[in-house]
Amino acid sequence: MDRQMIIDHLELAERHVAEGAARVGRQRQLVTELVCDDLPSRQSKELLKTLEEALAMHIADRDRLLKELDEST
Repeated sequence: MDRQMIIDHLELAERHVAEGAARVGRQRQLVTELVCDDLPSRQSKELLKTLEEALAMHIADRDRLLKELDEST
């Protein structure tokens, strides 16, 4: 992959990380509210786990691209 393509993919990966982090934050807040109000939270906790896993994958992809960019210089 050429340097510009890496940069383009890195920009997209950074956006995915930021959006994923925001989603995880909102979902954590929702789970906290449900638990505090003693309401059913199983599905919300499962979704939170899924969102956290997706975020971890986005972070790994971003980190891989950063490494690739560093190695291309």
